Amino acid sequence: MDLKPTKPLSGFIELLPAQQRCFDECARRMLGVLRECGFSALDLPAIERAEVLTDKDNWDEIETQIFLFQKGDTKMGLRYDGTVGLSRYVAGHLNDLVFPFRASQFSKRYRGERAQRGRYREFYQMDMDIMGINSLSTNYDAEIISVIGRALDSVREFIGDNFVRIGSRPFWDALFDWLELNAEQKKAVFVLIDKKDKMPPSEFVAGIADTVQDSKKEKVILDVFETGYAGVRGKSEKLDVAIAELNDFMKILDVMGVKNATIDLSVTRGLAYYTGLVFEFGLTNFPELGTAAGGGRYADLAGKFSKTKIIGVGAAIGFSRIFVALMESGKIDLSKFESGTDVAVLIMGNENLSYAMSVLNALRDEKIPSVAYLDTDKKFKNQIEYADKIMAKFSMIIGEDEVKNKVVTLKNMATGEQQTLALFDAMKLVK
Repeated sequence: MDLKPTKPLSGFIELLPAQQRCFDECARRMLGVLRECGFSALDLPAIERAEVLTDKDNWDEIETQIFLFQKGDTKMGLRYDGTVGLSRYVAGHLNDLVFPFRASQFSKRYRGERAQRGRYREFYQMDMDIMGINSLSTNYDAEIISVIGRALDSVREFIGDNFVRIGSRPFWDALFDWLELNAEQKKAVFVLIDKKDKMPPSEFVAGIADTVQDSKKEKVILDVFETGYAGVRGKSEKLDVAIAELNDFMKILDVMGVKNATIDLSVTRGLAYYTGLVFEFGLTNFPELGTAAGGGRYADLAGKFSKTKIIGVGAAIGFSRIFVALMESGKIDLSKFESGTDVAVLIMGNENLSYAMSVLNALRDEKIPSVAYLDTDKKFKNQIEYADKIMAKFSMIIGEDEVKNKVVTLKNMATGEQQTLALFDAMKLVK
């Protein structure tokens, strides 16, 4: 019989134990920040109706990045982000929630796109959103940025410092209106700006020229990336409002303690639903990772689910993309995660099992990570080798004398020092 493959499908992640422990510790810290900042953790379904995931009616034309399937007459798909499910959830529980409502999600997402380094078909993403009915102050946009900064700072020892760039969709909308670009030109220029950092400067300039077909308009757009918005201040009321919003927002960020923010009008984010200020976080030490987290404001979160206007600001941290990429490249020191065990209980003979189990349970009652080597007929050499291989910090050896005297022999696996102690005293040393 041919053996079946052991390697997972392309784009699906499997971590080794030390990597997983690091991954879990980073998640624990960051989720702790979200709890401290008042976000309610949601665990929404991984499977949604196809009609929820897409607005398209023709099954054959639905975006190829969604994993789709059908059971009976029901067409379904795996969630590809957190926003769609959240929109449905909030619209369905309007009378049960208190607004502004803060929600966080940490769950797996699925995308059928081509797998490549840093882009997976199954991955964890950490989301946070603040939603209001009919109105929502831009102070909440600043709050989201502040919270992301705190979350990333909580794992600074692994990923280093971070920074955030602030963009404005209203600025570009106002500039395009003043330049009298048509809808097709607006969309094309937005796409070019969104991809600006991933193309040669000459290609970007050529793309703008081909799109606007007017050298004066082309110069105005390109000048924004050289001198900011100074050259278009006062050109229209709409532009001045957008510029004032950006300037005021930077002051709010400063008040909230965000000192690593800069205005970068090349940040545009998702063209489909962001309508206000947008932002992207990067990691100072790892620019090759690109965007570590990003988000922005959307004017109508749940428009296809409810007639009530729900305004939101949200962001997602690319959790798997950051931590898996850094761990696989060896840029995170995993030495402190090599062992998940503090104590290995070694049992010299099955007749000593009962006492050994009382020792093991006492360790676990004190929240000391511990395991027992339950092949009690194995020689001491085999058992101590096991304790060494799992990198236990200590071994507690239980033999005939230990049972008789109700003690344990504690061996420090790093120094080799060994002493016989009462269990209570041994646990104090281990802690």
